[in-house]
Amino acid sequence: MEKIKMYQVDAFTDKLFSGNPAAVCLPEKWINDDLMQSIAAENNLAETAFIVPDGKDYEIRWFTPTTEVDLCGHATLASAFVLFDVLHYPDSIIRFHSAKSGLLSVSKNEGMLFLDFPTDVSELAKEGEKITVEDSLGIKLAKLYKGRTDYLAVIDSEESLINLQPDFTKISVLKARGLIVTARGNTVDFVSRFFAPQSGINEDPVTGSAHTTLLPYWSKKLDKNKLIARQLSKRGGQLFCEYKNERCSIGGKARLYLTGEIIME
Repeated sequence: MEKIKMYQVDAFTDKLFSGNPAAVCLPEKWINDDLMQSIAAENNLAETAFIVPDGKDYEIRWFTPTTEVDLCGHATLASAFVLFDVLHYPDSIIRFHSAKSGLLSVSKNEGMLFLDFPTDVSELAKEGEKITVEDSLGIKLAKLYKGRTDYLAVIDSEESLINLQPDFTKISVLKARGLIVTARGNTVDFVSRFFAPQSGINEDPVTGSAHTTLLPYWSKKLDKNKLIARQLSKRGGQLFCEYKNERCSIGGKARLYLTGEIIME
């Protein structure tokens, strides 16, 4: 009987039942894609990460309940937390290899974990796309950009973002992984929400990978490289970010919620 060790971690928070929950599975070797997708669907969390040792490094893949994604920040943070804090990884930096996103590393410094991710490059979207996104959100946009996988919609205020009532059916047909909506923050540098019904997640609690798109925009807008961000989902989460041109540093804490084993009969 094969067993796969699994951990559930709340990422980008120092409190249980907040931040973004992710499952981290550690099979001894890669299992087939359909089985990984079935496990992710059974977990029914925003993301399930699978990590397999590769020498001192690890290979990593991420699945929502419905599909595999190219990059996931909070599940990578959760994976590093498990390796550092539960399995006592001896070094201060863990290197993850992703076939779709290249080399990703996570470092630990005084209890904080920092993702080192590639910066996304976004371009101003076409007027027709802007009108379509405005219709899905029921609000006028200041700007709309399209990154490698997501749309980035800029609106006027944190209050508007809090009160936003998106139409998930309309968002689900956008040709993107998801839709980031952002505004300048009242008490932090910027705030955001992330909607991805087309990826099986109506609203993601905290989306580390979205900040690879958010950081270049807000760094230029606010003329600063170190920024504090908050994602305004119901669970909420805070991120400590640094824009480094081609790379982004995205920092946060995590808490272990449960440990278990998947029984593969």
